[in-house]
Amino acid sequence: MLVSLHVKNMALIREVEVEFGEGLNIMTGETGAGKSIVIGAVNIALGTGNFRDYVPEDADYALVELVFVTDSPRVRQMMLAQELPFEDGQIIVTRRYRSGRSSSKINGETVSVSFVRELAQELIDIHGQHEHQSLLYEKNHLTILDEFAHDRLEGRLARCREQHRRYLKARKRWQDAFSDEAQRAKELDFLQFELQEIEAAQLRVGEDEELENSYRLMANGQRILEALAETGSLTGANGCAGASDEISRAVRALGTVQSYDGQLGELAGSLAEVEDLLNDFNRSLSEYMDVFSFDEQEMRETEERLDLINRFKTKYGNTIEEILEFAQEKAKRIEVLMNYEDYIAGLRRDYEKSRVEFLKTADEISKIRKECAADLAEQIRLALVDLNFLDVRFEIEFQELQEPNENGKDEICFLISTNPGLPLRPLASVASGGELSRIMLAIKAVMADKDAVGTLIFDEIDTGISGRTAQKVSEKMALIAHSHQLLCITHLAQIAAMADFHYIIEKKPANSKTVTNIGRLSEEESVSELARILGGARITETVLESAREMKALARSKKQAIRL
Repeated sequence: MLVSLHVKNMALIREVEVEFGEGLNIMTGETGAGKSIVIGAVNIALGTGNFRDYVPEDADYALVELVFVTDSPRVRQMMLAQELPFEDGQIIVTRRYRSGRSSSKINGETVSVSFVRELAQELIDIHGQHEHQSLLYEKNHLTILDEFAHDRLEGRLARCREQHRRYLKARKRWQDAFSDEAQRAKELDFLQFELQEIEAAQLRVGEDEELENSYRLMANGQRILEALAETGSLTGANGCAGASDEISRAVRALGTVQSYDGQLGELAGSLAEVEDLLNDFNRSLSEYMDVFSFDEQEMRETEERLDLINRFKTKYGNTIEEILEFAQEKAKRIEVLMNYEDYIAGLRRDYEKSRVEFLKTADEISKIRKECAADLAEQIRLALVDLNFLDVRFEIEFQELQEPNENGKDEICFLISTNPGLPLRPLASVASGGELSRIMLAIKAVMADKDAVGTLIFDEIDTGISGRTAQKVSEKMALIAHSHQLLCITHLAQIAAMADFHYIIEKKPANSKTVTNIGRLSEEESVSELARILGGARITETVLESAREMKALARSKKQAIRL
């Protein structure tokens, strides 16, 4: 549910914070008091409205913040997927405007507006005039029916969408297979050339690294030989006079005196170790010099092999592994092209099999929809009767799509007749704006137990109604509010009297300016507001008494409805 709304610097609102309760929350106020700002603020916070339509020219900062509490598993899953904090089921949606730019946060973490919109669909359902008009579009009728039949359809619809995806993919592969014969022959020749080129090269994994190391060694061969020779002459390798002879003489010199002092013995021992190490080094150096050589012909061959591998890498893959994988793929394609008729036959079998599976699921879904449609239509008809459509008829018409889609093969249309003797016709050609709002309310009443969204907002629900119809609308809203939180902006006393929580939206002077405030009314204040709605500018004791009576009747009616 929506726990609170905090608005700052929007239109005539400087700053207000409102806490909402469970059940039916009613907002009333005089025309022009700013009732539309509330809906506008909620839409802005949820990413479907724009600050520029509301922020005053003298303000460079504005804020809207909504606090929700929910136990929805879907919401928890979405929050965890975004790595957002989610404790005690609380969701704080904040949208700020500063110096021409806006930003959104959820529970203190910056998020994209698109994610806010997605999350909002699980938290709140807003019905204004635009949403009522959505009933005119037949594609939305199927959505309503599927929501009504959710328990029976959910698994099948998911399977239908996946089967439809596989069916389209199989159909495309089959259709694309009918390419020109000359083109296939050309492709076959080219693939065979590529494969033969790769196979002839006899590439070996890791070969390129080995060749690069060898080439680097051979390319620097002269420098290596010169360095080896100089090192040998300095260390005394290969019989050269050098450090080895000098150290040997030093060892012999110390050996003549080491018996006179223990420290001299230690020094002689250390020097002897140096002599041994140098002798080992000279032997290893001599062995390396004996075997080291480089052949210019071998170097040219290595260079040419590396050039071939690098050219293949440019054409077929970044590594030898990728080149060999490329060759395997082309070999498979060659086999397909050489046995093309069998290949096409296999694709056709895959296509026909996927189509049969898809259409079988679509038939199952259609059967369930038709079974549920009769029940839904009757429940909507009864709800419309409750809303003072006394002689209404309501049916759901099915048509089969020429080409089934991911939702199956059905196209449906809501048909209605609001007067005796008139034929059933589509909503778009019959219902007025006020009737659409009541039809939407009837549908919401029917769907209340199936709707996982905890909060509903109704704006302009009372368009074009009064008297008994208004009373019926108020009773239907009280019924929905038994299982959902409802927020409703209204100008009708019959609806306002049904409030569990009543709020007044009014303009007041402040510092030479007019500002809009929103406040919760006490029981007596609610009666006074009902009297204002009933009596206009002049509120007499008789009007007040009527308001009290209306409030008392609404209270008893709510109790009876919610038992």
